[in-house]
Amino acid sequence: MKQPSHRRKAFSLRAGVVGAVLTILSTCASAGSQTSEAGGIGGSTALSAQFCANGKPQTVQQRDRVLQFAAVVRQALRESGEQVALIARSGLDLSRFKLRYSHSGVLLASEDEVPWSVRQLYYDCEQGKPRLFDQGLAGFLLSAEAPDLAYVSVVFLPKAPAGALRATAVDRARFAPLLAGQYSANAYPFSVRYQNCNQWVAELLATAWAPPDEMATAPAPALRGRAQAWLQQTGYAPRPVTIDSHLTRLAAGFVPLVHLDDHPEQTRLGMVFQTSLPTDIEAWVHAQWPGARRLEFCHDTEQAVVRQGWHAIGEGCKPQPGDRVLRFAR
Repeated sequence: MKQPSHRRKAFSLRAGVVGAVLTILSTCASAGSQTSEAGGIGGSTALSAQFCANGKPQTVQQRDRVLQFAAVVRQALRESGEQVALIARSGLDLSRFKLRYSHSGVLLASEDEVPWSVRQLYYDCEQGKPRLFDQGLAGFLLSAEAPDLAYVSVVFLPKAPAGALRATAVDRARFAPLLAGQYSANAYPFSVRYQNCNQWVAELLATAWAPPDEMATAPAPALRGRAQAWLQQTGYAPRPVTIDSHLTRLAAGFVPLVHLDDHPEQTRLGMVFQTSLPTDIEAWVHAQWPGARRLEFCHDTEQAVVRQGWHAIGEGCKPQPGDRVLRFAR
């Protein structure tokens, strides 16, 4: 039986809203069967499964290209001599909102068979909650949604903050209590109700760098609240993301990874949201530690580009004088 036209239109409208909201706000939800050294992710409810379904399969050529790109990043990490860094990668296409990076984590050097791994938060579709994962660098980059054009940012810290971050990031008693019980792709940065991957990284940095008496042992919500308070005191202020739709409130009613009840009342109509993104974290880190160093990497279908400094690579991965360019083997 043919579906009535008004129902088809309603479904199309709803699907469009879902797509817009997820594109804008799903900064680090698991997209598909993400795997890591900590385990895999599957689907739970029929609704959440829509948003955890596998993305478009990568071709052999695309996977080979991403692995070559990972080798470029890995070599730069090896040459840095560092043991810890912040990392962010592009994921969903957010260029329409002048955003490049969606997912961040902490890079940790190791002596084992995985020389660099990314400690990060993902939404576990099977369990329906956020979890912490350690993932090799290649796997982290293969998770990106656009294998033909991707960007990676790595920030190295001065010695003292780097040491404090590493000590915190490898101490389960310190980093595990920062994990929230509930996930929201658009989690408000100054509420403990939900959390996304970038918010966990921001709170980890606060735990590492705030005065010890401000981050004394406390139940998880209190610890997260103290971390958020210190972030605010030191100028952490994620820039608002404007959404060109008044239907976000409607979408939040049936998108399991998007919530509104942690945001201030004036933003709940769905036009402007404040949520932690990698660029916000990097800007705050650079303000706190002007000596921090940044490398940006990108690749297209032909080559990888490496840039040193805080000036971003242009759209389309176009090199400029001073950039390092490496052609992919075919």
